[in-house]
Amino acid sequence: MHNNDTVILSLGSNIDNKKEYIKNAKKALKKFRFDIKKESSFYKTAPYGNKNQDDFINQIIIAKTTLKPIQLLILNKNIEEDLGRIPREKWGPREIDIDILFYNNIILNSDRLTIPHSDLHNRNFILTPLNEIAPDFEHPLLKKTIAQLLEECPDTSEVKKIK
Repeated sequence: MHNNDTVILSLGSNIDNKKEYIKNAKKALKKFRFDIKKESSFYKTAPYGNKNQDDFINQIIIAKTTLKPIQLLILNKNIEEDLGRIPREKWGPREIDIDILFYNNIILNSDRLTIPHSDLHNRNFILTPLNEIAPDFEHPLLKKTIAQLLEECPDTSEVKKIK
């Protein structure tokens, strides 16, 4: 089976051992025909939306997969649940969050899934680590590179590379 499709995912956590949740999510993804090609550093980031919570650790990964977008969404939700994510309010604390940012260069807008992620160009915590590993990747809708989007990003919250 060939892993032909390229996906870019955002992984984040702000509860307990944040890095461990992200590492466990990557281990779980690898069990499902998921070949990680590039990983950003880990970044400590201020919470987005609801500011009254602990900082996040975020990481961006680029991978090859045979899963189709909806299959990948379902897998991500199942992994989040298996790792102990508890449903809370929007933009609230989370054990693990796995978001599909890009899937090849497709544009998908359904009631279940929007690709590219609809708000990524406004989020410093996504653009900074993504710029580390794919600065020249062009957003298929906005027709700008990740480096250009980061430069224009209105979000000024702190994003700090960590070990």
